[in-house]
Amino acid sequence: MKCVGAILLSLAILTPAMAETPVGAGSKKVERPDPVAQSYAALPIAERIAIETDLIWSGDYNGIADGDFGERAIAAVKAFQARSGGKQTGVLNPQERGQLAAAAKARQEAVGWRIVDDQVTGARLGIPAKLVPQSAQGQNGMRFTSGRGEVQVETFRVKESGTTLQGVFDQQRRDPARTIDYNVLKPDFFVLSGLQGGVKKFYTRAEFKDGEARGVTVLYDLATEGTMGRVVVAMSSAFAAFPAGAVAGPAVHKKVEYATGILVDDAGHVVTDRRATAGCLVITVAGLGNTDLVAEEDSTGLALLRLYGGRNLHPVALAAAGSTAIDVTVAGVADPQAQAGGGAVTTAKGRLGAATDNAMRPLEPAPAVGFSGAAVLDGAGRLAGMVELTTPLVAGTTGAGPQALVVPSDAIRKFLDREHVAFVDAGPRSAADLTAGIVRVICTRK
Repeated sequence: MKCVGAILLSLAILTPAMAETPVGAGSKKVERPDPVAQSYAALPIAERIAIETDLIWSGDYNGIADGDFGERAIAAVKAFQARSGGKQTGVLNPQERGQLAAAAKARQEAVGWRIVDDQVTGARLGIPAKLVPQSAQGQNGMRFTSGRGEVQVETFRVKESGTTLQGVFDQQRRDPARTIDYNVLKPDFFVLSGLQGGVKKFYTRAEFKDGEARGVTVLYDLATEGTMGRVVVAMSSAFAAFPAGAVAGPAVHKKVEYATGILVDDAGHVVTDRRATAGCLVITVAGLGNTDLVAEEDSTGLALLRLYGGRNLHPVALAAAGSTAIDVTVAGVADPQAQAGGGAVTTAKGRLGAATDNAMRPLEPAPAVGFSGAAVLDGAGRLAGMVELTTPLVAGTTGAGPQALVVPSDAIRKFLDREHVAFVDAGPRSAADLTAGIVRVICTRK
């Protein structure tokens, strides 16, 4: 943890390495730019930040991803190349860049990495959602925790008359439960790290602006260091106490969350949105009882539930492989607040756009809250995809409303095949039957 804090200082003063070359006896030495550093300087800053971020996740870079690609970042590239069996040039070729991105993505998905805006403090932060699936809102910030408290993330905000960064720093440093092994205080931020209670590591970062301090503390068991070491570095890099603009991402998980599920066979298997099942103590299908969580898939955002009641429901049939439906019907169960406490299945017309790089298709207009997991039906009433809703958030307020992407039927088919679920291939159905396999999914969290 000392390294994490030290990087905050060193990155601010790093400059591209310069080589000194003699030009003749008795002459002055002439400095020439390091070609490796120059190659990175020529890249767009977004790509430099992306490389640094991926190097954090690969475990090779212990610093801040700010696009200032200095000696430490270049050394990290060489370390990655050495571990990958490549030549240590310090410059990533296309194949190495792809390998680095894939390695980083795998580790992000393993911990459920998400960028969220904290509506209590106004700060933006990255959280490992799979490691801290439970959340609660306090007076001065949010608290994200694991089931047994092995990992905890807390945000805080201090804005009182006379608040100074020095004062907040001193208050944090005086905590009698802490043994501090690194601390740094600069004009606009501070960092503290060490042990808490002798059994947990902690890392606190806070920033100061206009008489207000906003910060985050990460607390984790020593036994989780193998995973949390790199996660803390990523969280430090992602933390923005006073962000500008909106970020697309999931809202903080509610204690009770409503979504839609799609019955896909006669054995009670239900497909829904994985984000609606994250961290649930109990998952219920309204009016039909509890379910078991059978499987989840990060790449598509799908979750599979098993329902042991509701045999009078009619499964929804999948569309043919390679469905190119454009004008569709969306069937789901809106959040109770959107229908005066009711739980009726409703439908709406929509239009699918062209597939994105990951085969997802945008849906316009976005349906109501509660339609995450809703069925997208083609003209024949077959399942052409499943809705995933995301909400753009602005610090402290709600943004432009939900945005909808659709997981295509081909991805659902492959997911069910892997789980050995024999989906229904029914013939034409009546209009009433089209919504008979649509159910409300209720997630209850601690």
